[in-house]
Amino acid sequence: MPYIFDELEDPIWRMLSSVKRPSRYAGGEWGADGGLAEGKERSSICLAFPDVYEVGMSYLGFQILYNMASGIPGVRVERAYCPWPDAEAYMRENRMALGSLESGRPLSSFDVVGFTLQYELTSTNILTMLDMGGIPLKVSERGEKDPLVVAGGPGAFAPEPLVPFFDAFCIGDGELLLPDLLSFFPARSREDVLRCLAKTEGFYVPAFHEGGSVRRRVLMDLDGGFAPSGMIVPSSEIIHDRVGVEVFRGCTRGCRFCQAGVVSRPVRERSPERVAGIARDLLVMSGYDEVGLVSLASCDYSGIERVVDLLGPDLSAKNFRLSLPSLRMDAFSVELADRLEELGRGGLTFAPEAGTQRLRDVINKGISQKEMEDTFREVFSRGWERVKLYFMMGLPTETMEDIEAIMEISLLARDIGRRLGKRPKIGVSVAGFVPKPHTPFQWEAQATVEDLAMKGGTLKRMAKKAGIGLNYHEPAQTFLEGVLARGDRRIAAVIERAWRDGARFDGWTECFDMGRWMNAFDSEGVDPKEYTCRTRGAEEAFPWEVVDVGVSRSFLWSERERALSGDLTPDCRGGSCNLCGWQKDGCPVLEEKNGQG
Repeated sequence: MPYIFDELEDPIWRMLSSVKRPSRYAGGEWGADGGLAEGKERSSICLAFPDVYEVGMSYLGFQILYNMASGIPGVRVERAYCPWPDAEAYMRENRMALGSLESGRPLSSFDVVGFTLQYELTSTNILTMLDMGGIPLKVSERGEKDPLVVAGGPGAFAPEPLVPFFDAFCIGDGELLLPDLLSFFPARSREDVLRCLAKTEGFYVPAFHEGGSVRRRVLMDLDGGFAPSGMIVPSSEIIHDRVGVEVFRGCTRGCRFCQAGVVSRPVRERSPERVAGIARDLLVMSGYDEVGLVSLASCDYSGIERVVDLLGPDLSAKNFRLSLPSLRMDAFSVELADRLEELGRGGLTFAPEAGTQRLRDVINKGISQKEMEDTFREVFSRGWERVKLYFMMGLPTETMEDIEAIMEISLLARDIGRRLGKRPKIGVSVAGFVPKPHTPFQWEAQATVEDLAMKGGTLKRMAKKAGIGLNYHEPAQTFLEGVLARGDRRIAAVIERAWRDGARFDGWTECFDMGRWMNAFDSEGVDPKEYTCRTRGAEEAFPWEVVDVGVSRSFLWSERERALSGDLTPDCRGGSCNLCGWQKDGCPVLEEKNGQG
């Protein structure tokens, strides 16, 4: 049963009146049954998300893993999120352990505590949750009675800065890894489980790693793989408050800054019929009135029009909405716009990423000025008024001309809307670029804090003068993200030091304090600029190459060379194979082409 407070003396119940957003800690949501409807508990896992409830509950992968684990016979699955500083202070003052939402049992009482590593700046939150859950911070300090602490998600592809805190890392698709992880309980000792995991594809166990790279585990057949039949309905508003259905994984557009596009290859699609069936089931059980089609680039899904055909009549009849994430300007069709209009019309989001054609070619985002103008014209002529645009600053080869062009594109969108008789509302979001592991830009130096601050200041002045809404990422946070993203094991001591000095929720501007981090770097004798402000040599070995994501280093280097020459690389789905590395390992795109040939 969900954790429902029925006694006023319950310590969590008393806490709810003393903290902000008490719904974060209340539990009792619809769909949060934790499994074990029948039978004896064989093993238990607490899925831990190192951020607040409303962020973690918006992550589709977390919902999928919960739903999957709850269906495995004998497995008890529960959840925990990081308490906000006010709740942490209350719990520490009252000697309350961090427990799961479902039952309140401390994290230390589970067989496995599995963290999702979604964002580098949640590193200190991981330590908060371990410490408050009664689990020793370091692997070297844990004993036979302590849980296995494991991690998966995007952060697991560059695990070295967190190695001292995690017993194992899950590399790849959780639908394949989670059942294997839980299958080793309860009969084995802690060491036996870790030794078995070290011999299992997709698991990186530092204590028993024998060299070489750990190959990412990939679910090749999405239709044949697990799909959730239920979901947890949050007890309060969350970031993405809707049903989410994954339509495909992977991306072959080849944006050179994008880690997700590399580490999720190859492209694997779910059939339109399966997508529509999942959406209907989840809408019925959840009570939501909106379904989002989720992927890295949903407009590239070959079955998108078929899905809209299948779902459209049902959604329209019930006044439900169909939504898509950020749309590609070169993939936005008139027909799709018409169909979306029938299903409800909100704002649209696009990601040009760079202001000039030259810089868009460098990052392989081959969108022309004409395509942008045509898209804006089509959007406003069909009734939309709210448009959000995403850009980056600090990209390789960037000049001030590229920065100023960001605002020129924003003004272009506004002016086209006005000419068409609309009252356009243009929002602009600019993030500092972080060169990420496993991308063509992993060799590049990162822009300095001073450079990003100068460029951000220029944009703010231009936006204020033009009346355009602008949000941009704090440069110091971007700098720290870069250190953690490309760090090695020396960074672990810095993370722990910053945490002990009070660092929490470093991705939240209101909590972030770069001074704590600089003190931690100084105390541990680590120069953070070594990780950010230098260009790597062609042959330099990287700490994250302990993980093999399937895309070859030689391909990434060739893409870097093409970037610096301003050469575009076409999407292999519409042309020839680009030899990224997956051509040797059963790439579905290549197999489909060979079958057609």
